[in-house]
Amino acid sequence: MRRFLIPALLIASPAVAQPPLFDPAGYRIAHYRAPVRQAPAGVGRIAPAAAAQLVPGRDALFIDVLPAEGGHREADGRWRLVAPHESIPGAHWFPEAGRGAPGPGIDAWFAQGVARLTQGRRDRMLILFCRADCWMGWNAAKRLRAAGYTNVWWLAEGTDGWNDLKKPLSRVEPAGGATP
Repeated sequence: MRRFLIPALLIASPAVAQPPLFDPAGYRIAHYRAPVRQAPAGVGRIAPAAAAQLVPGRDALFIDVLPAEGGHREADGRWRLVAPHESIPGAHWFPEAGRGAPGPGIDAWFAQGVARLTQGRRDRMLILFCRADCWMGWNAAKRLRAAGYTNVWWLAEGTDGWNDLKKPLSRVEPAGGATP
């Protein structure tokens, strides 16, 4: 009788449900470090070598959305960081803005920050990125395209691709500032 009890328990046990990878709007909400095959609809994909030919701030706005590892945003909007962040020189860093469901206040902070940087020009060239095989740059590019920006590009290889070109990275602070 004991021989049959274990297999019966295995068959009767419920399967562990996996969380969904995407929300109903198509934003990636889990397992952000995974291969990404194509840019979101209406967004161009730019190669690292092509991006390296542009001057940040003049030719395009480079927007980094990698999270602040271990850091968090205070109620007053300043960021508490536990480690410095290096990015493409001249990039504007909006930590957490690439999440599928950004935390409270992040969406508005991101939208207002980009509107300020573009001076309201929806046709300004925007290059969104994080790291290679990271859905956060993809999400942020999709979000800005949905907000009506018409010249949105996704640098799929992110800072990893920039590094592969032997281009330097430089320390950046979150848009709006950080606290020690």
